[in-house]
Amino acid sequence: MKMRTLTGALLGATLMTSAASAQEACSVGVAMYTLGAPYFAAQEVAARAAAEELGCTVRTADGQNDMIKQIGDIEDMVAAGVNVLIVNPRDSLGLVPAVDAATAAGVHVVAMDSMLDPSANFITNVSASNEANGKLVGEWLAKQSGGKPLKIALLSGSQGNVVGQARRTGVLSGLMEATITQYGSADIEIVGQGWGNWATEGGLTAMEDLLTAHDDINVVLGENDSMVIGAREALKAANRLDGVLLVAAADGQKEAYQMIKNGEYGATGLNDPAALAKLAVEIGVKALNGEEQELTKFTFTDPAVVTQKNVDTYYNPESLF
Repeated sequence: MKMRTLTGALLGATLMTSAASAQEACSVGVAMYTLGAPYFAAQEVAARAAAEELGCTVRTADGQNDMIKQIGDIEDMVAAGVNVLIVNPRDSLGLVPAVDAATAAGVHVVAMDSMLDPSANFITNVSASNEANGKLVGEWLAKQSGGKPLKIALLSGSQGNVVGQARRTGVLSGLMEATITQYGSADIEIVGQGWGNWATEGGLTAMEDLLTAHDDINVVLGENDSMVIGAREALKAANRLDGVLLVAAADGQKEAYQMIKNGEYGATGLNDPAALAKLAVEIGVKALNGEEQELTKFTFTDPAVVTQKNVDTYYNPESLF
């Protein structure tokens, strides 16, 4: 009996040691498709911090906006022994084989922010709900318009990008539905679409072109804050800022928040890069540790439209983004 008790104690100690070893062995890889914008840089920093807080070692890589390089980054991480992979994919379909290969090698893969095609074998895709955020932004814009005609300059990220499509569709559907519901009719026109490649400079250039062709713009709608901030500079330089309402479908860049506080910018959708990264890492590490999770292919953070009324809830001047 004593021998059995001792054996049981030793077995329990061995299991505890094994569990501790498994925890210590946690190795997280973070494969970003780019670090060339503040949003993605902040996301990478937050992912690293979240993994380290959970006791994991961390490897990160910058795909430099190149799908082939990102595929190589993922293959290198798997070869190096990561057992949790967080990937912000450069291409929804192009990353599928690399992700499937990582999963087949026993790696727990979580996609983050940009959408990965659901045909891939991964745990879940963590992101803000572009549709839900957009709808809230559209409803807010409808209320601000008071039913007056809207001449909208649309600033989009890149052609064919599914995130951009979801963002603008969400805003415009929310705007149209709320305007009709509140005022009985809708006089809404997209006077032009410019492509700003998600960047401040791109937004500035696209806005300059739109201003040349249209002198009746009273709303600028961008698919992220960076492009709208650039558009504001173009409007200011052209002495056309007065009477133009600035709205973004998503992001929550601190410069935008500051302008919202000052009444110089209308609203933006909430898309916190640090919150997405932290949640993605937590899900991956829980999967590694065998913890039960009720997840679908898509995991969304809570949507919100950030305006002058609630911006203090979200604004952090010390934020990286």
